Amino acid sequence: MTTAIRTGQLSKRYLRLQALDQVSLEAPQGAAYALVGPNGAGKTTLIKILLNLIASSGGSAEVLGLPARQIRGAVYEQVGYVSENQEIPEWMKVGALLDYLGEFYPTWDRGLEDSLVRQFDLPLDRKIKTLSRGMKMKLALAGALAFHPRLIFLDEPFGGLDPLVRDQLIEGLLERAQKSTIFISSHDLAEIESFATHVGYLDRGRLLFSEEMTLLSARFREVELTLETPVPLPVGLPPSWL
Repeated sequence: MTTAIRTGQLSKRYLRLQALDQVSLEAPQGAAYALVGPNGAGKTTLIKILLNLIASSGGSAEVLGLPARQIRGAVYEQVGYVSENQEIPEWMKVGALLDYLGEFYPTWDRGLEDSLVRQFDLPLDRKIKTLSRGMKMKLALAGALAFHPRLIFLDEPFGGLDPLVRDQLIEGLLERAQKSTIFISSHDLAEIESFATHVGYLDRGRLLFSEEMTLLSARFREVELTLETPVPLPVGLPPSWL
Protein backbone atom coordinates (compact mmCIF):
# COMPACT_ATOMS: atom_id res chain seq x y z
CA MET A 1 0.00 0.00 0.00
CA THR A 2 1.30 3.45 -0.93
CA THR A 3 2.25 5.66 1.99
CA ALA A 4 0.97 9.24 2.04
CA ILE A 5 2.94 10.31 5.14
CA ARG A 6 6.04 8.76 6.66
CA THR A 7 8.35 10.02 9.39
CA GLY A 8 11.51 8.40 10.69
CA GLN A 9 13.08 9.37 14.01
CA LEU A 10 11.67 12.87 13.48
CA SER A 11 12.75 15.40 16.12
CA LYS A 12 12.25 19.08 16.82
CA ARG A 13 13.93 21.06 19.57
CA TYR A 14 13.31 24.64 20.68
CA LEU A 15 16.23 25.60 22.93
CA ARG A 16 15.53 23.52 26.07
CA LEU A 17 12.16 22.18 24.87
CA GLN A 18 12.12 18.84 23.03
CA ALA A 19 8.86 19.29 21.10
CA LEU A 20 9.26 16.04 19.11
CA ASP A 21 11.48 13.15 20.13
CA GLN A 22 12.29 10.59 17.41
CA VAL A 23 8.75 10.17 16.08
CA SER A 24 8.31 7.39 13.49
CA LEU A 25 4.87 6.82 11.94
CA GLU A 26 3.20 5.96 8.64
CA ALA A 27 -0.18 6.98 7.23
CA PRO A 28 -1.21 4.82 4.23
CA GLN A 29 -2.82 6.45 1.22
CA GLY A 30 -6.58 6.70 1.74
CA ALA A 31 -6.33 6.33 5.53
CA ALA A 32 -7.89 8.54 8.17
CA TYR A 33 -4.95 8.82 10.56
CA ALA A 34 -5.72 10.32 13.97
CA LEU A 35 -2.84 11.76 15.98
CA VAL A 36 -4.11 11.94 19.54
CA GLY A 37 -2.51 13.49 22.60
CA PRO A 38 -2.91 16.17 25.26
CA ASN A 39 -2.48 19.85 24.50
CA GLY A 40 1.21 20.65 24.12
CA ALA A 41 2.13 17.10 23.10
CA GLY A 42 3.67 18.25 19.79
CA LYS A 43 0.83 17.51 17.37
CA THR A 44 0.78 20.94 15.71
CA THR A 45 4.58 20.98 15.52
CA LEU A 46 4.50 17.69 13.61
CA ILE A 47 1.90 18.99 11.15
CA LYS A 48 3.91 22.17 10.57
CA ILE A 49 7.00 20.11 9.75
CA LEU A 50 5.01 17.93 7.33
CA LEU A 51 3.73 21.07 5.60
CA ASN A 52 7.26 22.53 5.46
CA LEU A 53 6.22 25.51 7.56
CA ILE A 54 9.05 24.85 10.01
CA ALA A 55 12.19 22.74 9.75
CA SER A 56 12.88 19.66 11.84
CA SER A 57 15.95 19.30 14.04
CA GLY A 58 16.62 15.73 12.97
CA GLY A 59 15.17 12.63 11.35
CA SER A 60 13.14 12.44 8.15
CA ALA A 61 9.63 13.25 6.93
CA GLU A 62 7.97 12.44 3.61
CA VAL A 63 4.65 13.70 2.27
CA LEU A 64 3.08 12.36 -0.94
CA GLY A 65 6.40 10.74 -1.84
CA LEU A 66 8.45 13.92 -1.38
CA PRO A 67 10.76 14.97 1.45
CA ALA A 68 8.82 17.47 3.55
CA ARG A 69 11.47 20.13 2.91
CA GLN A 70 10.54 19.99 -0.80
CA ILE A 71 6.86 20.75 -0.14
CA ARG A 72 6.27 24.10 -1.80
CA GLY A 73 4.53 25.80 -4.71
CA ALA A 74 2.37 23.49 -6.83
CA VAL A 75 2.50 20.68 -4.26
CA TYR A 76 0.20 22.74 -2.01
CA GLU A 77 -2.44 22.46 -4.75
CA GLN A 78 -2.89 18.84 -3.60
CA VAL A 79 -3.06 19.55 0.14
CA GLY A 80 -5.99 20.86 2.19
CA TYR A 81 -5.55 22.36 5.67
CA VAL A 82 -7.99 23.27 8.44
CA SER A 83 -7.02 24.41 11.94
CA GLU A 84 -8.90 25.66 14.98
CA ASN A 85 -6.52 28.66 14.97
CA GLN A 86 -6.77 29.29 11.24
CA GLU A 87 -6.91 32.94 10.27
CA ILE A 88 -9.65 33.84 7.79
CA PRO A 89 -10.09 37.38 6.34
CA GLU A 90 -13.21 38.22 8.32
CA TRP A 91 -13.91 41.39 6.35
CA MET A 92 -14.77 39.27 3.31
CA LYS A 93 -18.12 37.71 2.52
CA VAL A 94 -18.42 33.93 2.42
CA GLY A 95 -19.01 33.74 -1.33
CA ALA A 96 -16.18 36.16 -2.08
CA LEU A 97 -13.72 34.07 -0.06
CA LEU A 98 -14.66 30.88 -1.93
CA ASP A 99 -14.29 32.71 -5.26
CA TYR A 100 -10.89 33.99 -4.13
CA LEU A 101 -9.68 30.54 -3.04
CA GLY A 102 -10.86 28.94 -6.27
CA GLU A 103 -8.34 30.96 -8.27
CA PHE A 104 -5.43 29.22 -6.53
CA TYR A 105 -6.38 25.62 -7.38
CA PRO A 106 -6.57 24.27 -10.96
CA THR A 107 -8.73 21.38 -9.71
CA TRP A 108 -11.26 23.60 -7.92
CA ASP A 109 -14.72 22.10 -8.54
CA ARG A 110 -17.49 24.70 -8.66
CA GLY A 111 -20.12 21.97 -8.61
CA LEU A 112 -18.61 20.49 -5.46
CA GLU A 113 -18.34 23.98 -3.96
CA ASP A 114 -22.07 24.55 -4.54
CA SER A 115 -22.85 21.17 -3.00
CA LEU A 116 -20.76 21.94 0.10
CA VAL A 117 -22.41 25.35 0.45
CA ARG A 118 -25.82 23.67 0.48
CA GLN A 119 -24.74 20.84 2.79
CA PHE A 120 -23.20 23.21 5.35
CA ASP A 121 -25.90 25.85 4.84
CA LEU A 122 -23.28 28.56 4.28
CA PRO A 123 -24.68 32.11 3.83
CA LEU A 124 -22.79 33.38 0.77
CA ASP A 125 -23.78 37.04 1.22
CA ARG A 126 -22.79 37.36 4.89
CA LYS A 127 -19.49 38.72 6.15
CA ILE A 128 -17.31 36.10 7.80
CA LYS A 129 -16.95 38.16 10.98
CA THR A 130 -20.68 37.68 11.66
CA LEU A 131 -20.48 33.88 11.56
CA SER A 132 -20.44 31.58 14.57
CA ARG A 133 -17.34 29.51 15.28
CA GLY A 134 -19.08 26.43 13.92
CA MET A 135 -19.96 28.20 10.68
CA LYS A 136 -16.39 29.42 10.27
CA MET A 137 -15.12 25.85 10.60
CA LYS A 138 -17.67 24.70 8.01
CA LEU A 139 -16.42 27.42 5.66
CA ALA A 140 -12.79 26.43 6.24
CA LEU A 141 -13.61 22.78 5.55
CA ALA A 142 -15.52 23.65 2.39
CA GLY A 143 -12.50 25.60 1.16
CA ALA A 144 -10.24 22.63 1.92
CA LEU A 145 -12.42 20.07 0.13
CA ALA A 146 -13.60 21.88 -3.00
CA PHE A 147 -10.41 21.20 -4.99
CA HIS A 148 -10.29 17.42 -4.38
CA PRO A 149 -7.04 17.38 -2.34
CA ARG A 150 -5.03 14.18 -2.15
CA LEU A 151 -4.15 14.93 1.48
CA ILE A 152 -6.08 16.85 4.14
CA PHE A 153 -4.57 18.07 7.42
CA LEU A 154 -7.04 18.86 10.21
CA ASP A 155 -5.43 20.38 13.31
CA GLU A 156 -7.85 20.19 16.27
CA PRO A 157 -10.79 21.14 14.03
CA PHE A 158 -13.55 20.16 16.47
CA GLY A 159 -12.35 21.83 19.67
CA GLY A 160 -15.16 23.61 21.49
CA LEU A 161 -17.77 22.87 18.83
CA ASP A 162 -21.33 21.81 19.50
CA PRO A 163 -21.63 18.00 19.01
CA LEU A 164 -24.22 18.53 16.25
CA VAL A 165 -21.87 20.84 14.33
CA ARG A 166 -19.01 18.38 14.87
CA ASP A 167 -21.10 15.55 13.45
CA GLN A 168 -22.03 17.67 10.43
CA LEU A 169 -18.36 18.41 9.76
CA ILE A 170 -17.41 14.73 10.06
CA GLU A 171 -20.27 13.71 7.77
CA GLY A 172 -19.23 16.27 5.15
CA LEU A 173 -15.59 15.24 5.45
CA LEU A 174 -16.23 11.54 4.97
CA GLU A 175 -18.73 12.11 2.18
CA ARG A 176 -16.49 14.44 0.16
CA ALA A 177 -13.00 13.10 0.85
CA GLN A 178 -13.39 9.40 0.09
CA LYS A 179 -10.32 9.38 -2.16
CA SER A 180 -8.20 11.58 0.10
CA THR A 181 -5.85 10.76 2.94
CA ILE A 182 -6.91 12.48 6.16
CA PHE A 183 -4.44 13.37 8.92
CA ILE A 184 -6.25 14.75 11.94
CA SER A 185 -4.94 15.83 15.34
CA SER A 186 -7.10 15.85 18.45
CA HIS A 187 -6.75 15.80 22.23
CA ASP A 188 -9.95 13.74 22.50
CA LEU A 189 -10.04 10.25 20.98
CA ALA A 190 -13.84 10.13 21.38
CA GLU A 191 -14.14 12.94 18.79
CA ILE A 192 -12.60 10.93 15.98
CA GLU A 193 -12.69 7.23 16.88
CA SER A 194 -15.87 6.71 14.84
CA PHE A 195 -14.09 7.31 11.52
CA ALA A 196 -10.33 6.99 12.13
CA THR A 197 -8.69 3.98 10.48
CA HIS A 198 -5.29 4.48 12.14
CA VAL A 199 -4.27 6.13 15.40
CA GLY A 200 -1.08 7.32 17.04
CA TYR A 201 -0.68 8.63 20.58
CA LEU A 202 1.76 11.48 21.17
CA ASP A 203 2.77 12.50 24.67
CA ARG A 204 5.41 15.14 25.46
CA GLY A 205 6.90 14.73 22.01
CA ARG A 206 7.18 10.93 22.08
CA LEU A 207 5.00 8.59 20.04
CA LEU A 208 3.77 5.89 22.42
CA PHE A 209 2.09 3.78 19.73
CA SER A 210 0.93 3.94 16.11
CA GLU A 211 -1.33 1.28 14.63
CA GLU A 212 -4.63 0.47 12.94
CA MET A 213 -7.68 1.41 14.98
CA THR A 214 -9.11 -2.12 14.79
CA LEU A 215 -5.92 -3.58 16.26
CA LEU A 216 -5.87 -0.97 19.01
CA SER A 217 -9.49 -1.65 19.93
CA ALA A 218 -8.82 -5.39 20.06
CA ARG A 219 -5.69 -4.97 22.18
CA PHE A 220 -6.97 -2.58 24.85
CA ARG A 221 -9.30 -3.24 27.75
CA GLU A 222 -10.66 -0.86 30.36
CA VAL A 223 -10.92 -2.28 33.87
CA GLU A 224 -12.88 -0.39 36.50
CA LEU A 225 -12.96 -1.37 40.18
CA THR A 226 -15.31 0.00 42.83
CA LEU A 227 -13.93 -0.29 46.38
CA GLU A 228 -15.53 0.41 49.72
CA THR A 229 -12.54 2.39 50.96
CA PRO A 230 -9.78 4.21 49.05
CA VAL A 231 -6.61 2.19 48.57
CA PRO A 232 -3.41 2.90 46.59
CA LEU A 233 -2.83 1.16 43.28
CA PRO A 234 -1.20 -2.25 43.69
CA VAL A 235 2.52 -2.44 43.03
CA GLY A 236 4.06 -4.50 40.27
CA LEU A 237 1.51 -3.71 37.55
CA PRO A 238 2.60 -4.70 34.02
CA PRO A 239 4.65 -1.89 32.40
CA SER A 240 2.34 -1.92 29.36
CA TRP A 241 -0.64 -0.84 31.47
CA LEU A 242 -1.67 2.82 31.29
